[in-house]
Amino acid sequence: MTYQEAYQKATGELKAAGIPEPESDAWILLEHVTGMTRTRYYVDGFERMPKNEEDRFFELVSCRKTRIPVQHLTGVQEFMGYEFAVNEHVLVPRQDTEILVEEAEKRLLLMKKENPVKVLDMCTGSGCIPISLKLRNPQIVIEGADISEEALKVAEKNAKKLGVSGKWIQTDMFENITGTFDMITSNPPYIPTKVIEELEAEVRLHDPYEALDGKEDGLYFYRILAEKVPEYLTDGGWLVMEIGYDQSSDVEKLLKETGFEQVSTQKDLAGLDRVVCGVYNRRSK
Repeated sequence: MTYQEAYQKATGELKAAGIPEPESDAWILLEHVTGMTRTRYYVDGFERMPKNEEDRFFELVSCRKTRIPVQHLTGVQEFMGYEFAVNEHVLVPRQDTEILVEEAEKRLLLMKKENPVKVLDMCTGSGCIPISLKLRNPQIVIEGADISEEALKVAEKNAKKLGVSGKWIQTDMFENITGTFDMITSNPPYIPTKVIEELEAEVRLHDPYEALDGKEDGLYFYRILAEKVPEYLTDGGWLVMEIGYDQSSDVEKLLKETGFEQVSTQKDLAGLDRVVCGVYNRRSK
């Protein structure tokens, strides 16, 4: 079987299995197994595919047909232009979350401090948020916190792979957090429990449940963040959080009731509410 025949066959199988983007997924798996570039594919696509590569390729295609995320099969996902390791212990980084990084960065650039700016990422998962911020702003100091020991192993792996120094803390929210920070970021679990069963199989069956479940109304972790974050922010520090598309008004209200100022919501590329930010000034309290 040639490379082109293998790709076409895989695309057909994935399409028949109801996979949403069969062409894209077939290509990602082909590239992963063979190292094939687009240019090489068009030049050498009629060459016969080595048997070991063909077997491995269709093994992964069969796995993808069962709705295992393609990122779990390749073990990587790009985020903010960097390649992050992922597995079943962390949420696969999504493009929507890049908005959080961009909004956090805007506020970092406004901070003028003698000491390095300290950033804590709560519910860090793969570490994609703080690591990306550190790569783009080398002067900051980052810490990442998560309840999952396995998730933190992934974050540490990514930090090492990308040459970033950081501190990784296993904790149930703020239980083991000490010190203060100039910014706290978070992409917490925010899906209402009853909605999880309605999610696509790739998310429902393969993302870690504890990284999805925002309890009954999806706001459980935002209440903790709104209540506890002021204790851990320096004066004038920022809280930057990802939210579900329909949670803006509720989350903004929680922050305002706690005393946050300049509370605002930013939209993602699809025009949906995605990130809520607020600053906490102790002098005005």
